Amino acid sequence: MNQLSREVADFIVKTQYEDLPVHVIETAKKSLLDAIGVMLAATTLGDGCAPMLKLAVANGGHEESTILGIGAKRPAHMAAFANGALAHAMDFEDTHDKAFVHSNAAAIPAALAVAEASGQVSGKELITAIALGSELVCRLGLSIKDNLLEAGWYMPPVFGAFGAAAAAGKVLGLSTEQMLDAISLTLCQATCSAELTQNPQSVIRSIRDAFAAQSGVLSAQLAKEGVTGFQQPFEGRLGFFHAYAKGNYDAEAMTANLGAVYEMANVSFKAWPSCRGTHPYIEGALKIMQEHSVQVEDIEAIRTVVSPVNKMLCEPLEAKQRPSSPINAKFSIPYAIGVAIHHGTVSLDHFKSEVLEDSEVLSIAAMVTYEIDHSMSLKDTLRGFTEIHTKDQVFSTVIETPYGDPTHPLGLDDLIAKFKACARLAMIPRSDEQLSHIVDGVLNLDSVKDIHELTALL
Repeated sequence: MNQLSREVADFIVKTQYEDLPVHVIETAKKSLLDAIGVMLAATTLGDGCAPMLKLAVANGGHEESTILGIGAKRPAHMAAFANGALAHAMDFEDTHDKAFVHSNAAAIPAALAVAEASGQVSGKELITAIALGSELVCRLGLSIKDNLLEAGWYMPPVFGAFGAAAAAGKVLGLSTEQMLDAISLTLCQATCSAELTQNPQSVIRSIRDAFAAQSGVLSAQLAKEGVTGFQQPFEGRLGFFHAYAKGNYDAEAMTANLGAVYEMANVSFKAWPSCRGTHPYIEGALKIMQEHSVQVEDIEAIRTVVSPVNKMLCEPLEAKQRPSSPINAKFSIPYAIGVAIHHGTVSLDHFKSEVLEDSEVLSIAAMVTYEIDHSMSLKDTLRGFTEIHTKDQVFSTVIETPYGDPTHPLGLDDLIAKFKACARLAMIPRSDEQLSHIVDGVLNLDSVKDIHELTALL
């Protein structure tokens, strides 16, 4: 256990593109395509993104890394900051269902920014950096035994900062000692309060990964310049696992089968732009409506059963039935069900500020109630029970594994269609031909000699 941090750092440093299994390479490319599309959409639709972009542009400095979708370049750490703000704002990026992380939300903005700023970085090098950054985030999430939300920590962006440091550090060619330094420096910056879940008016939940991506880049750059950290940033007596998890963690999850098993290949790609915890209920409601030909006017009540983790998607119930902002709507099971039943699908258009007062959606959301099943463990978080009561019958379904999971995947054609639908919403519009060039560039990234060939399209 005393060598945990070094083993992880050594793995990141020594792993090369040629070591990556084919399915890992393909997943990294899909994650990059998905992330670019979601970030482009957030330039116009992301809650809280406008001030972040304005600040990044106003900050000035060397024009070395692209801020996606707005036609500007800034220093790598500020581009990572801006793109990190965009990465989760739509809550539409990929997610690791068992680790409860968005493993690429900070890693991809960090890797892209540093790769573009570093000069002639190849597509293979970028793929490797993304895969390893994402892998670290997934393993951190899997290592945590308790729901740290109850202790006041909102962990996804905290984990994400370490993935950003790993990805940026890989691009920069850090040694094992320097990677330990970068992880240490990240530990001195990474934090996020769970209080954001208690404040519907806050947009921090939307733009949180700006801080994670920026801190990861700065940590890697400082380590490259010789700033030293400490030898056991993760498992040390006063290190990461002590500070956040009170020492209650699974060390095996961090190091078991490193290089043989890649958790980052188990990410789910979202079909609907809302919190992953809403997806079992969206899918359940759609399944009941379609399989039983239920008419909206016949519905009298909708009952859901949620895990203790997902109670935040239902409480306070009245606020969740009438969300006050797009980001709050995305974190509402009642609203998501209302949209799904009324429209027969859930899309980005359904979370625009001007449609949140749709009376027909809200009337359905008002019928949704919930119960918390306290016997459900963290592993059961995405198990969703939905029951629809009509005038004459009761229909119910349980979704064990939501759509988009690797066992029930979103197909490549659908992923490309999702990318194009998102990218068309960018602040600076692109033609279908330009979007097809981006798709081709990402899906053939391993043949790209200089990453500027891709970033020039963004």
